[in-house]
Amino acid sequence: MAVAAASTPSLEPRLQATAACARVANRGDDNDNGRAAQAAHDRVGHMASEMISSDLYQEEYEPSFVERWDELINWEGRERGERGFYPRILREHGCERVLDAASGTGFHAVQLAKAGFDVLAADGAPEMVRKTRENAEALGVDLPVQEADWRTLSDDVEGTFDALVCLGNAFTHLFDEDERVQVLAQFHKVLKPGGIVVIDQRNYDSILDQGFTSKHRFYYTGHGVDASPEEITDEYVRFRYTFPDGAVHHLTMAPIRQDYVTGLMADAGFRNIRRYGDFEADYEPLEPDFVVQVGTA
Repeated sequence: MAVAAASTPSLEPRLQATAACARVANRGDDNDNGRAAQAAHDRVGHMASEMISSDLYQEEYEPSFVERWDELINWEGRERGERGFYPRILREHGCERVLDAASGTGFHAVQLAKAGFDVLAADGAPEMVRKTRENAEALGVDLPVQEADWRTLSDDVEGTFDALVCLGNAFTHLFDEDERVQVLAQFHKVLKPGGIVVIDQRNYDSILDQGFTSKHRFYYTGHGVDASPEEITDEYVRFRYTFPDGAVHHLTMAPIRQDYVTGLMADAGFRNIRRYGDFEADYEPLEPDFVVQVGTA
């Protein structure tokens, strides 16, 4: 998938503004954070990139946003929406040891640990690692948590796993195809023979082909929180997250299509790849909000 837009300005000024925003936000209260974040993004406007860094998420997940992430997803609402899908898939494949490679604030890692799985939680964003650890401790869940880079995953985590889950639309933080190939090879490497990888994403086929809609029943179920695209291009989708008090944050994601991800997984050596739309095996390609793909190593 091409991610170049050579005729457009560089994204670097926006990255610098985002980093500056994060530094300013750390010094204020929540309202100040929202104003600083909005001001920074207003200044950079609608800039595109010659090549967006796959590490951009580390700038965008700044502390004040991470602190509000659970308000956005709403653990109770998300659990209702998923209806036990992930524990059921893992049990069907006889999984015991699970690597949550994109733990975020720990929702899935904690749920899977409570369901009896031996879970290691990892994330590439230090603030998310901190918040996962904080949430697990607050809930009394014994959960090892560490920072890990997908590109060097087999060096960063110890041992092999029956399953690796990469959830919360996290795989679409990767903007470079070579890095996607590298990451899937690393995912395959840390799985035991016959282990499974579980990757989800927003339904970018639907977003690109017919615009954004949301049932607000699954991933982002927080009350009064709006998560919707501010910009949609073939190279990136920039999501705006608006909270009831007016605070605004952004994430920039690569709009990769379902068939493309299936092909990458197959090329990485995964077989028997199955898809689910909003946790249902039978679905129309443009209908669901989210798509989950499961492959066997």
